[in-house]
Amino acid sequence: MEVKAKYYEKPWLKFYPEGVPGNIDVPERSLPEVFDEVARKYSNNTAVIYYGNRISYGKLKEYVDGFAAALSELGIKKGDRIALYLLNTPQYIIAYFGALKLGAVLTPISPVYTSIEVKHQLEDSEARSIVCQDFLYDNVERAGVKLDNVILTDVAEYLPLSKKLMGKSMLGRYAKMAKPSPRIFDEPGFYEFQKLIKKSPPQSQKVEIKAKDDIAVLPYTGGTTGLPKGAVLTHYNLLACQMQVRAFWPIFEEGKEVIPALLPFYHIYGQVAVMLDGLLLGATLILFTTPDLDEVLSAMESYRATAFFSVPTAYLFLKDYDKTGRFDWKRLKIITSGADTLHESTVSDWERRTGARIIEGYGLTECSAVSHLNPMGRSKVGSFGVPLPNIMAAVVNPDTGEIIPPGEVGELLLAGPNIMTGYWKRPDESRETLIEMDGQTWLKTGDLVRMDDEGYFFFYDRKKDMIKYKGYSVFAREIEEVLHQHPMVKAAGVLGVRDPSVGQMIKAIVVLQTEARGKVSEEEIIKFCEERLAHYKVPKIVEFRGELPKTDVGKVSHRELREELEET
Repeated sequence: MEVKAKYYEKPWLKFYPEGVPGNIDVPERSLPEVFDEVARKYSNNTAVIYYGNRISYGKLKEYVDGFAAALSELGIKKGDRIALYLLNTPQYIIAYFGALKLGAVLTPISPVYTSIEVKHQLEDSEARSIVCQDFLYDNVERAGVKLDNVILTDVAEYLPLSKKLMGKSMLGRYAKMAKPSPRIFDEPGFYEFQKLIKKSPPQSQKVEIKAKDDIAVLPYTGGTTGLPKGAVLTHYNLLACQMQVRAFWPIFEEGKEVIPALLPFYHIYGQVAVMLDGLLLGATLILFTTPDLDEVLSAMESYRATAFFSVPTAYLFLKDYDKTGRFDWKRLKIITSGADTLHESTVSDWERRTGARIIEGYGLTECSAVSHLNPMGRSKVGSFGVPLPNIMAAVVNPDTGEIIPPGEVGELLLAGPNIMTGYWKRPDESRETLIEMDGQTWLKTGDLVRMDDEGYFFFYDRKKDMIKYKGYSVFAREIEEVLHQHPMVKAAGVLGVRDPSVGQMIKAIVVLQTEARGKVSEEEIIKFCEERLAHYKVPKIVEFRGELPKTDVGKVSHRELREELEET
């Protein structure tokens, strides 16, 4: 397929921050190699603040080296898969870089997964070792997967001795949750995280890692169709993404940033945009096991945070939260949103409340977290921004695959050094998703977008969520945007219901504000939409619910809504 020259002209480049090139050099280095360099350079700086406890880069590197040595003694070698089933704790960072030093492959598991989901990921990734929060081990045991090494750890490790803190917070409740009997460590293959580190003297692990070839992590996608699958991300993929973001936003200063880490590290957004970007920048991360907003706001004020990374659901809550105004949001260098659509009503309400702008971005697990960001000072409301350095983006007709001009809606394709090498043990799906075009490998994102004449991109829908009504293509997201403008609508999900007479009937599932429940009718919602949408986009069915199914990063799960329909 021929890619027209104008797509290589990259119209977005003229909106890049001053001094940012269209392409940067990404060295072929491993993640632990870069981490070690940063840790030596900023050895006395604080790397992590964990509920008041400060851990320096020098001490963090010592822990990492000790854990790497311990894993080596357990027989872990290059290429072995290790699962991380942990909250945001210092242990996550220690295990992450310690395992990578041996050339092991990490597969992060969501702490909210059930035993069935844990079983699938362990079996599919072929992980034989796991580092697990002790109160989550019950799910691992019930999964029934044979493991060679189970390393258990408590959230209270690395905490300052404060009974008051432990008693009042979610952290305290975690510490009191049911845990395996201490006798479990008498069984072969079971180990305590702290004892492993203490008995293994820190030492450098000399394992040759080929950054472009060797897998670093196997994060599993959300499973929007079928079971979740692992995206194969190399050291080079992840380092490229970190460097692309840093080059595009040159406002960050090495060794000087303070970043709240409330996004979960198991998710690619929190793992790359916060943990990796922060630590490889020499920043201080304020860790939160649970994003308790009172604790987050208090810590941001106390430690003088310089940036804030979060998701739309958090901003939706914060814009109306009575304590939001206690923090001066305008003093932050940047406030960003990702992982889901940021509704324009949320943006305008947030700006009225705080006087600060939210900058939206876009990414996927398959592109190591980020591919697009809005430029500083030149962001467009409703747009998720422009491609980062080294990234090519094209919009194609989802039916024919032909490239379409700016202004038209089509499927987003991406090419660049941060794109995964494929899906783990899924050759057919890899060939379907990664295609060769004009001598390059392109990722078919499955997202329907529009690029304007200036190179800014706008999200419309997931391809699978597009509704066909009487031959019209209807974007669920557009209707959801209108529904969110209703003052009594708290949340909404839109999907198509099969109907032979029209193709798909448009159904809106609406969660009302508490005070509006029982007072707002279906007819009122439909009339509201009729005044703001073309006739063929107006929902024909409205269902009220107390809540909507959410993914583990807080966005409406259209997959679960579709599955509910199929079961009825």
